[in-house]
Amino acid sequence: MFNGPEEDLTKTVHCQPALYVHGTACLAAFLQEMGGELPGVVAAAGLSLGEFTAHAAAGTFDFETGLSLVGQRARFMQDACESTDGTMAAMIGAEENVVRALAAATDVDIANLNAPGQIVVSGERAKVELAVSLAKDHNIRRATLLNVAGAYHSRLMNTAYTRLGEVLAETAFQTPRYQVICNIDAKPVSDESAIRDALREQVTGSVRWADSMEYLLDVVKIDLFIEFGPGGVLAGLMGRIRKGTPVLSITDVPSLRAAVEAV
Repeated sequence: MFNGPEEDLTKTVHCQPALYVHGTACLAAFLQEMGGELPGVVAAAGLSLGEFTAHAAAGTFDFETGLSLVGQRARFMQDACESTDGTMAAMIGAEENVVRALAAATDVDIANLNAPGQIVVSGERAKVELAVSLAKDHNIRRATLLNVAGAYHSRLMNTAYTRLGEVLAETAFQTPRYQVICNIDAKPVSDESAIRDALREQVTGSVRWADSMEYLLDVVKIDLFIEFGPGGVLAGLMGRIRKGTPVLSITDVPSLRAAVEAV
């Protein structure tokens, strides 16, 4: 993970396990510094692959089980990428209903509802490119193709959806120690069947990240968020979802020390 090479590390089959390991390692380091206890945490969420990290944090499954699930998910999605010609595009500066109308007109799927004015579409390459070319006609401020290996969170991931579902059906889950908000419904899941469904459905379904964060803010009443993982992407999204919300991002040793001091 530290040595790369980057072109191998960013491949789906390697990137997803690397993200999972990094997120759980950052959490473990924080817990060690905090004497083994999270400071009053009552809920967790993770964007896309991060939903598995959130469940590992909440004790739904142990680290090794999560790593096995993530490794298989990554391989299934890599295979789906290689057997289809798909891509994704970010639609910036538009209301959700406008992007949904464009998606319906061009036959692409809504992949990510990341933040107000930041929505990602996904699907067959030619159709996504058409959506980008028509964005201005729909009064979308900017549309940009993303440098991705395939059409994640779209119907082009159907084979991964089926294969992961079979693996999840054979995996035992515990009741999470605290609420885990799922991507697909932006609500907490706790029983085994609901967790299985949520982790399977998000492979082809929309990641409702903005709604998930609003649930944590308005329903669970979270007043401090701690992000575990590379960079501060989620902190940046929170700045668009609810400006001024405190977020501590832990990605390396200096940021760990800063977060511990802040808490």
